Amino acid sequence: MPALASPLALVCHDAGALELLLPWLDTDTLRVRACLQGPALALWRQRMDHKLLVDNLDRTLDGAAMLLSGTSWQSDLEHGARRAAAARGLHSVAVLDHWIGYAARFQREGVRCLPDEVWVCDAEAYALARATFPGVEVRLQPNVHLRDQVSRLTPCPDPQRHPTVLLLPEPVGAAWGGTLPGEEQALNFLLAHAGRLGLAEPLHLRLRPHESDPPGRWNAWLAAQQSLHDVGIDVAPTIIDAIDRVAWVAGLESTDLVLAHAAGRRAVCLQPPWAPRSRLPQRGLIHLRDLVVPAS
Repeated sequence: MPALASPLALVCHDAGALELLLPWLDTDTLRVRACLQGPALALWRQRMDHKLLVDNLDRTLDGAAMLLSGTSWQSDLEHGARRAAAARGLHSVAVLDHWIGYAARFQREGVRCLPDEVWVCDAEAYALARATFPGVEVRLQPNVHLRDQVSRLTPCPDPQRHPTVLLLPEPVGAAWGGTLPGEEQALNFLLAHAGRLGLAEPLHLRLRPHESDPPGRWNAWLAAQQSLHDVGIDVAPTIIDAIDRVAWVAGLESTDLVLAHAAGRRAVCLQPPWAPRSRLPQRGLIHLRDLVVPAS
């Protein structure tokens, strides 16, 4: 496990980084002060109740031996913590939990603030971080969270005998041109070219809405497909349960698509040819666009 200095100031907004670092925390021996917001706060309360929470960033950093922060681009909390740590001369470590937009995570309104170290949890992220931050120490740490998730999944069912596709759309919005949101263009691209994957019509599709989708977001799209395909909302209680039931998982750039890939599922990136290519770097992901328009 990573060497963590005590007292440890822990600052996170998104759940992704917190999922990675929670297994590293031995709270029986490590003194932790956690300043959390957003999805990270909800996750902490689910796992730890109100234990070790501090609602003030200055109190979190006062007397700390080390800052461990997430790298959300949806919040300024962690960026502010790293700037405050730099001003105090406090050793700062940031955890990268994805493979996209690394440089932008450490910049706000033209102000760039890098940590002393960047920690990542897979070889792909390590290579990307080394290339993006040549002057920063990059360390590869164990992904206990992913190992635990994969261990809970049964072996992949036979993809031909179990053709149901779990759909994991992410909000893209008015991008890529056209009149439909990008996420709908991606799903329609699958409908048009599923045969390239060896999937026969009628397709069997279970859509798991994104956590940020409003209620009923997909009602119209599902209704439009019901006369042609077997479609419905995925009602599995967790993403682990959802992936466990299928051999096929399709999405855009979700970490859950990477989880499915790690668990031996057929993981399909649905960006159509007129959209930017998926930035997920894992080898073995299926890019449907390459089956429709082979790379020259």
